Amino acid sequence: MSHSTTSLPATAPHGTRLPPAPVRTAFALWVTAVAAGAFETVLAVGRMLADSSGSAGGIVMGLAVRLVVFTAAILVARQMRRGRGWARIALALGLGVLGTASMVVQPIRALAQGRSLAWELAQAGPMDLAFAASRAVHVGAVLTAVVLMFLPAANAYFRSGRRTTGS
Repeated sequence: MSHSTTSLPATAPHGTRLPPAPVRTAFALWVTAVAAGAFETVLAVGRMLADSSGSAGGIVMGLAVRLVVFTAAILVARQMRRGRGWARIALALGLGVLGTASMVVQPIRALAQGRSLAWELAQAGPMDLAFAASRAVHVGAVLTAVVLMFLPAANAYFRSGRRTTGS
C-alpha cells in the first residue's frame, strides 16, 4: 500500500499563509547580514577612534549613512517576507549585487596587488580577524539569502500574489 504525505502550507493567525521556508530563512539571513554589518561598523569606528584616523564629522556621517542603509535593509526585507516582489528585486540588486561588490573590492584589490591570503593573515591582529570573520558571515548571509529568494518555492510564493501578515 502506497502512503504519501503532503504538507499543507503553514498558516498564521487569521488564516493568512506563512511564507515558505526559503523566504523565512532568507529574511533571517538578511537580519544576520545587517547584524554583521553593524558589528563591522563598531569595529571600524573603534579602530578609527583608537588610531585617530577618522574625523568626528566623518565618523558621524559614516554612522548616519549606515543607519539609513541598515534600517532600509530591514524594512525592505520585511516587505520581501510579506511577498512583495519589488522588495525581492531591490534586495537582490541593491544589497546582493552592489552591496556585495562594495564588500569585496578591498580584498580583491589586495590580492591584485600581489598580497596573498597567507600574508594578510600573518599581518592581521585580533580586530582584523574579528572583522574578517564578520565580513565572511555578512557576505555568506547575503549570497545565501539571494539564492533562497529565487528557489522554486519562493518563486511560487512571489507569483501567487498572496500577502501575509509578515510572520
